[in-house]
Amino acid sequence: MRPSPGGNAMIEVIEGDITALAVDAVVNAANSRLAGGGGVDGAIHRAAGHATLQAACRALGGCPTGEVRLTPGFALPARAIIHAVGPVWQGGGANEEELLARCYRNAMAMAMANAERLRSLAFPAISCGVYGFPPERAVPIAVREVRDAMTRSTTVERVIFCCFDAAMAARYRAELARSGATSPP
Repeated sequence: MRPSPGGNAMIEVIEGDITALAVDAVVNAANSRLAGGGGVDGAIHRAAGHATLQAACRALGGCPTGEVRLTPGFALPARAIIHAVGPVWQGGGANEEELLARCYRNAMAMAMANAERLRSLAFPAISCGVYGFPPERAVPIAVREVRDAMTRSTTVERVIFCCFDAAMAARYRAELARSGATSPP
């Protein structure tokens, strides 16, 4: 863990299970129906209590790509879930990079808007699973958006990029070191 460029806030990379993290909010790589699907979305729904989370999500009425919605964390160690709807990769010509950037930007803005209770959050690699976004393009976007938000935030104290495997964690660590946000351990 190293300080972000904005001061005392920390950016960290781990390989592990995002549903087990004791943070204020986990970011869910959600679908637009907020219905709980495969990958990290399904894992978060199962760990939070599928029926309870599903009812809360249904009440929100969905979420457009690039946007976020907030629910309680229910049975998760996290007190809240920020549902971010990432883009499906279509070859790069359908504004996917900007839509992905909006996911990270809007998730950070949601945390800052709820500063009294959301000071630490964990992100998965949004859109890099079944949505097919190439990690070599997604990771720099994620790091840039989180780093930039943290330079403006006085409330977010810790951000974790929680990766599903060692290769993805190494990619995040390398990008953080390259961007000057942190250095590898």
